[in-house]
Amino acid sequence: MGLLRAFADAVLVGAGTVRAEGRRALWTPDFIFPAAAEAYALLRRALKRSATPRLVIVTSRGDLDPSAEALQAGTLVLTTASAADRLRRALPGTNEIRAVADGDRVPVEAVLGALRSEGLRTILTEGGPHLFGQMVEGRHVDELFLTLSPALAGRSGEQSFGMIHAVDFGRSPRWGQLLSVRRHESHLFLRYALTRSPSPSGGGRGGGVG
Repeated sequence: MGLLRAFADAVLVGAGTVRAEGRRALWTPDFIFPAAAEAYALLRRALKRSATPRLVIVTSRGDLDPSAEALQAGTLVLTTASAADRLRRALPGTNEIRAVADGDRVPVEAVLGALRSEGLRTILTEGGPHLFGQMVEGRHVDELFLTLSPALAGRSGEQSFGMIHAVDFGRSPRWGQLLSVRRHESHLFLRYALTRSPSPSGGGRGGGVG
């Protein structure tokens, strides 16, 4: 994760992810793996990029904790017109608050337009599941980095766990083409290209998915 952040122009997250990670969380390469901080810095200098990737937070309601450490160092917050004024009053002045939608939600196309206007091209999306679901639904994700860990997440009541929420692909799931596999102890690090074809073979009809 640290290496992915080190290559990115920006790290894109939803407000729910910021709340879930806690007040002290940061989305920088060295935060996730401090031992490689110097190597990350050298890499970013070699890539002619800023010292850290730009953190971009998407929020429709503006529900962010002003004391969160991630909001102390110049975050770009993309939100609705109704929430923008409140966020400007509540958050530290180092943050840029930009209204990119007039309704009650922030379309992913508006998010991507704002990133392009900033010259941000290599975007690392770290969730949450609603934002990632919209990105996949709109076919805006080029590669998927998936880590399999030997841990099982349970389920209680109606609460469900999943990478994507609020989007149902039905009989047209998004297929991935495996690009690389790496292993560290019991963890698998899988890299996929998300194909634009309806099936792994690029076509075909019949049973299952098509």
